[in-house]
Amino acid sequence: MSQIAEQPEMKDKIIASGIRVGTAVKTKFMIPFITQSNPEGFYLLDLDLTLNRIQTAGRFIKKFDMSKVIVCSGSNLSKTAIEKFCEITGAKMMFGRFMPGTLTNPSLPFYSEPQLVIISDPQIDTQAVTEATNAGIPVIGISNTDNITSQLDLIIPANNRGRQSIATIYWLLAGEIDPSIKAKYQIEDFETKTVDTEEEL
Repeated sequence: MSQIAEQPEMKDKIIASGIRVGTAVKTKFMIPFITQSNPEGFYLLDLDLTLNRIQTAGRFIKKFDMSKVIVCSGSNLSKTAIEKFCEITGAKMMFGRFMPGTLTNPSLPFYSEPQLVIISDPQIDTQAVTEATNAGIPVIGISNTDNITSQLDLIIPANNRGRQSIATIYWLLAGEIDPSIKAKYQIEDFETKTVDTEEEL
């Protein structure tokens, strides 16, 4: 069991991030991670399973050269979380549109040969998942209740549509790789801020 699960105050903060709140849809792939639905009709993920999977993912990631680990996301909500995670761990960030051939076409100038790929949403990051699978590269994916996960090697069941939830996931994952991170950084340091200010300009 995750050590965090035994710390009530921290567990309450993690729950408050919405990490276990899924969507109103569930796929057959995600049924094992779902406990129930809430009054609003959204499926809830098993928090203990989520924390244990993050712990497992951390142990798995540490087997690789961090400079050969790529973290991909096409979602703006993940930007700060991934930037901070990569800054701290030494992993490589690949944000925005995933260019076709990045992992499969050596003749391209942006071709890359990672040992491991981490993605934030199997639906948004489908190109990265498909190419990694074709290239024989293992994939860790944060997956919501409505995601299809057949091409993932390790599933982290969690809400991948909320800023606070994504920040919490990457903060926890970074802490599994380097335990000192949890004392140096807060979850808020990993959270992508709203763009209200930019919209007003």
